[in-house]
Amino acid sequence: MRTVTLTGGRRLTQADLNRTGALPADVCAAAEKIVDDVRARGDEAVREYCMRFDRACPESFRVPDELVRGALDLVAPEFLASLARARDQILAFHEREREQSWFTTRPDGTLLGVQVTPVASAAVYVPGGRAQYPSTVLMDTVPAKVAGVGRVVMVTPPQADGTLSAYTLAAAALAGVDEVYAVGGAQAVAAVAYGTESIPAVEKIVGPGNAYVAAAKRYVSGDVGIDMVAGPSEVCVLADATADPVVVAADLMAQAEHDPMASCYLVTCDADLPGRVLAAAERLVSQSPREDITRASLDERGVIVVAESLDAAVDAVNVVAPEHLELHCEGAMGLLGKIRNAGAIFVGAWSSEPLGDYVAGPNHTLPTGGTARWANPLGVYDFQKRSSVISYTPEGLLADAPSAQTLAQSEGLWAHALSVGLRRRLAEGGTYDVDDVARVAWPEDLPAPAGVRLPREGA
Repeated sequence: MRTVTLTGGRRLTQADLNRTGALPADVCAAAEKIVDDVRARGDEAVREYCMRFDRACPESFRVPDELVRGALDLVAPEFLASLARARDQILAFHEREREQSWFTTRPDGTLLGVQVTPVASAAVYVPGGRAQYPSTVLMDTVPAKVAGVGRVVMVTPPQADGTLSAYTLAAAALAGVDEVYAVGGAQAVAAVAYGTESIPAVEKIVGPGNAYVAAAKRYVSGDVGIDMVAGPSEVCVLADATADPVVVAADLMAQAEHDPMASCYLVTCDADLPGRVLAAAERLVSQSPREDITRASLDERGVIVVAESLDAAVDAVNVVAPEHLELHCEGAMGLLGKIRNAGAIFVGAWSSEPLGDYVAGPNHTLPTGGTARWANPLGVYDFQKRSSVISYTPEGLLADAPSAQTLAQSEGLWAHALSVGLRRRLAEGGTYDVDDVARVAWPEDLPAPAGVRLPREGA
């Protein structure tokens, strides 16, 4: 891990963090080509890409419902009980996020408000193939169901034999997924974004994936909704002299073992802690069955930040804006109000980040790569839309019409002023001549904005 020392008032910068930033141009180009091809050729293209990248493609992309439900009988009772506990706690958390429509009225009777409705359909992307992520099935599906999404589709790459893991299918059954398709990669994103002969399109796509999946999601965004463009996993541990170096090392490794590109940050105000953490990590990594991946992440993507004070360390954390933040500090809860940028915050030494990955309840689909400066964890709000509701009475119209017309006139928008002016004339009990409405929109003595020609000036 590389060390950055902040002394003499120096602040952490993005250049210190060793982040790769945007998706590589070659990855984006490849993903866009796949999406365009699937959009043009449908199932045929999807099948070709599945065989090229996954070396497997089932005869039918859709997994029969009876196989999904049957997976519940194929997994160990202990796994099913753990999955159900996680599902219930994720559900309980996300139930608190559900937004409600609301309305208010002014004294003149004008009604204003917001109508909240769920998207009609959503696809949850679940990584698969070499590894299985039943926890992601729950995290992506439960908030969609809480939001009231009518059709939740799961897409995930098949295993080498063309089947899906019983663990993944059991999670889909328990979470209430409506349709399961054994398709992954950029081709799956394209299929659910635009639809194929056998895979109907959806309105929103959520869930993590590799760089090609992320690039495809970004490419289709605008034609279909997406949650975020997620990068490799990352963790930041903020620790003081009270932290257990072995526990800190284990927590850094918990992210490093995901991916050689995973980023691990240790931020501390104790100059002695990094050496003890690195020594513990060396002993632990050598015992890991994922040693190569873990070591590559720590060596190539790991950064240690040593600050002069705890306040300076907190300031550095806000620059990192990590996906996961752990607070291994005395009085950790007191620091919470100082943390501005983090996807999920684990407060205190007992709060292991993997608890959040699986069972705590808050969503583990989180903003990465510093996007926690403005982005949110996946939630019910990602599957709900808000429509403004505006209903005027004649009295309300008369109160607001003069201001609306004045603003429309200042912008030179004649028909805007006319639309309000006609209603204003009627609300006042007057009439208008459809062939002579210029004065309704624009008084004779009001000059036109520069560059605007009004009807009364002749055309």
